[in-house]
Amino acid sequence: MFNKILIANRGEIACRVAATARRLGVRTVAVYSDADANAAHVHACDEAVRIGPASPRESYLLGERILAAAQATGAQAIHPGYGFLSENAGFAKACVDAGLVFIGPPASSIAAMGSKSAAKALMESAGVPLVPGYHGDCQESTFLQAEADFIGYPVLIKASAGGGGKGMRTVQRSEDFSAALASCQREATASFGDDRVLVERYVTRPRHIEIQVFGDSHGNYVHLFERDCSVQRRHQKVLEEAPAPGMSPERRAEMGAAAIAAARSVGYVGAGTVEFIVEQGGSFYFMEMNTRLQVEHPVTEAITGLDLVEWQLRVASGEPLPLTQDQLAIKGHAIEARICAENPLQQFLPATGPLRTYRLPTSSSFSASPVRVDSGVREGDEISPHYDSMIAKLIVWGPTRDQALARLDAALGDLHISGLHTNVAFVQRIIRTLSFQQADLDTALIEREQAALFSPTPLAPLLAVAGLAARLLNDEASSVTADPWSQRDGWRLHGAARRAWPLMLDGSPITAWLTCQCGGPYLLQCGELHASFEAKALAPDRFDVTLAGQRLTLAVYRDRDHFEVFAPYGQAKVNLIDPLAQASTAHAGGRLTALMPGRVVALLVKVGDTVKAGDALAVTEAMKMEHTMTAPRDGVVSELLCAPGDQVPEGAELLRLAEKP
Repeated sequence: MFNKILIANRGEIACRVAATARRLGVRTVAVYSDADANAAHVHACDEAVRIGPASPRESYLLGERILAAAQATGAQAIHPGYGFLSENAGFAKACVDAGLVFIGPPASSIAAMGSKSAAKALMESAGVPLVPGYHGDCQESTFLQAEADFIGYPVLIKASAGGGGKGMRTVQRSEDFSAALASCQREATASFGDDRVLVERYVTRPRHIEIQVFGDSHGNYVHLFERDCSVQRRHQKVLEEAPAPGMSPERRAEMGAAAIAAARSVGYVGAGTVEFIVEQGGSFYFMEMNTRLQVEHPVTEAITGLDLVEWQLRVASGEPLPLTQDQLAIKGHAIEARICAENPLQQFLPATGPLRTYRLPTSSSFSASPVRVDSGVREGDEISPHYDSMIAKLIVWGPTRDQALARLDAALGDLHISGLHTNVAFVQRIIRTLSFQQADLDTALIEREQAALFSPTPLAPLLAVAGLAARLLNDEASSVTADPWSQRDGWRLHGAARRAWPLMLDGSPITAWLTCQCGGPYLLQCGELHASFEAKALAPDRFDVTLAGQRLTLAVYRDRDHFEVFAPYGQAKVNLIDPLAQASTAHAGGRLTALMPGRVVALLVKVGDTVKAGDALAVTEAMKMEHTMTAPRDGVVSELLCAPGDQVPEGAELLRLAEKP
């Protein structure tokens, strides 16, 4: 076993690897960019080395700086995590050339599977079924469009060197192919430094099922069963579970054998994942092999009781696989939810900003606990536009799928994040859909359930206001002295005290009234709704609330006049309105502004162009994804205020529209 390793990554996976290394007595070295100087993964390791500015192109993607850090600190091996350089054959070879162990497969295996096109050709020669498509070297746009027309629409364009949904588009019509191809190629270049793509028939209602494989340097191979990763948005996974619902032992053995054959064909060593597209009838097609540890590996750990990072370290140090295929078994069911900084109601636009509140559900340490959170952030940390939007992974285990699902629902209700948009409530709505409850899974589940998923489900107004009232009354009570004339409890010699709170509740104006009868209970009123109200503080931000005779616990987090109220089944944002403040009612309908910090990729119009509401005007890139900005109304482009390549902050004006003459 190694004495010291360098972790060439950041965030939750760096923390995850460091945890296992510490348990095994292996010292760790972190690398960090300027944006990550005080990040959780830096403090999780024994040593840390700065490798450059915030941009990944100037830090985490610079292999020579990472190798220099490893040599300077005396590390014997490098664990690449996932993303960044984890599937870069050149980096894997450079590690070996520098006398370091790359904790992953040989460079030749990465190269063989690194190109989706080459990998599909290899699998085709091995007799593994493939989705019909073009996987060749010709990348001329008119040729690729002709191939797509021949295959028949819809087709899927996919970055040949890609993964994680980057450089991937579904195209429904021939006339949309050219623009989609250009966007894929730009995104692929930005994420992987390689703009090559492949084109395939888009399988309708497919399931995405992957097999975890492991090989060692002694020629031994096993598979650690399957994971269903069908629930996706923008071709990126949202929920993963193991084992795959409805998987028969016969089909599991068949897919497992195919995955091992794929690994064996390239002399694979270490952890890898072979991904398949599976039709509803059960037919499966090879999609790709990820030559690294997957984001969703914890669900495999949960059902097998194994630590896959420990296996990686042992195999990389030359040990044989700890277990044979006959010694492996599935126990129970596990589900993972990816918790991301994004706004699902705004087309999953990534969010940036501080984590003002970050409270995890109980039993969340890395252990055999039925609830686990893998995270690389802490309360008060900033979510940066430079990196992926994932905040954490919430993993639950249960003896059955139904019990795991119930635990996930409860854990999501106990996960409180404030300060920026997240997908927590959205994920909770997904797992409550009939489709997910009944395991009716495919990659279009989110689209099929749009009506249930994309309507905001805040707390009932009266309940949200009850949380606000509980917090305000508690804060006021704790800020006064024993002087009876300074008390704010609403006492009157006779009659009732009545207070009005002008509010914005989830973006809508409303006025709440709190009435205190002399010697009696409070009465809370919100619009036409009213109820008796009592509250007892359990902690500064946690309250036992009784509303109309019903008791429940609310968590209420305050940032000046901004409040976020969390109940077990929903949340709400409440803002106190200062009646003396001058409210601005100006409408910026003629301005197009950046929704988040990023780089301008393309301007799709020029001065003088006439546009309609919804027309695409500009493309920006942030958090490794492209975002198309559309016209807020009809008009004429009167001024361009940026150029392709510009870095723009959130709220920056990109262009202006004038009224049509």
